[in-house]
Amino acid sequence: MRAIIIGGGIAGPVTALALRRAGIDAVVYEAHDGPAPSLGLFLGLGVNGLRVLEDLDLLEPLLRAESVPTPSIAFSSGTGKRIGVVSNGRLPSGVPSLTIMRGELQRVLADAARDRGVELRYGKRFVEYVETDAGVVAHFADGSTAEGELLIGADGIRSRVRARMSPDAPAPRYTGLLNLGGVARGTGLEPTPDTMHMIWGRRAFFGYTVLGTGDAWWFANLGMRPEPDRAELAAIPTADWKRRLRALFEDDPPSIAAMIEATDAIGAFPIHDMPSLPCWHRGRVVLVGDAAHAVSPSTGQGASLAFEDAVMLARCLRDIADPEAAFGRYEALRRPRAERIVAVGRKRGEYKALEGRAAVMLRDLLMPIVFRIVGRKSSTSWIRDYTIPWDERVA
Repeated sequence: MRAIIIGGGIAGPVTALALRRAGIDAVVYEAHDGPAPSLGLFLGLGVNGLRVLEDLDLLEPLLRAESVPTPSIAFSSGTGKRIGVVSNGRLPSGVPSLTIMRGELQRVLADAARDRGVELRYGKRFVEYVETDAGVVAHFADGSTAEGELLIGADGIRSRVRARMSPDAPAPRYTGLLNLGGVARGTGLEPTPDTMHMIWGRRAFFGYTVLGTGDAWWFANLGMRPEPDRAELAAIPTADWKRRLRALFEDDPPSIAAMIEATDAIGAFPIHDMPSLPCWHRGRVVLVGDAAHAVSPSTGQGASLAFEDAVMLARCLRDIADPEAAFGRYEALRRPRAERIVAVGRKRGEYKALEGRAAVMLRDLLMPIVFRIVGRKSSTSWIRDYTIPWDERVA
């Protein structure tokens, strides 16, 4: 069996490797000319995602890349009051949850896939597909085609595969939040080993970690409606963003302003998630990762859910002879968990965009109570302790 995978970012290479483990050949087609080293900001890899990478022998290449161990997240208010600490957990081997630049993760996964014989073809912008008696033919913008028995859409929240497969599917849903961030050089701040710090400021939300070098990786979330145009956001100079962010955080800890000022380039991106889709598959076409269930970065689970999808899909195709039946089983096994985490992300985002002094004061009063509950291992274990048993047969 041969699979065509559209999308060479995060989900695509891991899906190809999982399929190879199940005895299915796969070729990955990516619209960009190569792995995008500077696309997006940084992201978190939960222990559940690392468990999948460990099972696919991808953990060692990842640990050799530049990343930040973040087994804990510390939350505080804009006044500097500590609200609580949440554990991200560790693998039995001791490897903790990691924070890594999106471009670096894409590079590591692409290199690992190539090293293990997966073919990645760049500069291939998917246009449409046609199902035949033998399988699927994918058409690309350069006039070329690819043939296979299966087509897998791993092409993200703006999935072209999803648009062709399910034209009636809902569009990505704007959460009302804008995500900004960058890398602050030589801040002079004390390193924050093993911890990502989150601050509920008076007007916006701020997160950061300070590396041993004094550099800091940071992001800010602020409410913005209506949804801004991405092209217009990209055209806003960094100096303008600095002025706006300084005003938003002027009543919060001064270290925030220090990080903002020490940043050469600030990226800005609207945050979206995906409403429940009517279907994740149709015929010989199926979706994985953000194409099926994009989540807010507030969950720290986008990449990890894509890794889980990859292994579950491979297991279903390995054990169920009919591809359409395998796709149906894959969706049944994955949809409830994915949609529950989408809902968690949206709920967390609501607390970041409160308006009015009274709402902020009430939040800061209630959050310590919430974190005493969330801090219990059992409250988040359903996310991070999730395991997919590769050797068990899928019914």
